[in-house]
Amino acid sequence: MDFVQFMKSGNSGEVAIFDKLADIRYWCPGKHPFIMSQGPDRVHYKHAAKALEYAFAAVEKGTHLLICDEILDTVIFGVLEKDQILSLMERCKNKVELVMTGRDVTQEFVRNADYVTELVQIKHAYYAGARARKGIEY
Repeated sequence: MDFVQFMKSGNSGEVAIFDKLADIRYWCPGKHPFIMSQGPDRVHYKHAAKALEYAFAAVEKGTHLLICDEILDTVIFGVLEKDQILSLMERCKNKVELVMTGRDVTQEFVRNADYVTELVQIKHAYYAGARARKGIEY
């Protein structure tokens, strides 16, 4: 199984567990700043391109499960094109279970996917003043 991070810098909460799980090959292209209101910088495009390159390589190496964390957000911020992701989906078809996370899934992705799940927050304690809890929010 391969887990590649898009739009993250390798210091998010899920990373801590990967060293303890032998069957997961985790990869993140490296640190970068958040994309601010003025839009992405060169580093964001490079980060996304490297992550996508890793994803294609994982497929070629025969991974059975490929998780592309926050890949859908690359389209929102314009650091990857829809066609690049559609190409990855096509390459995985009938060979690799592909899981893509993020927001605002396009109808093209929905049409080409086998499963689509939308998680919608209804209520969260944070908005009532609760602080983030270790092991839950981070």
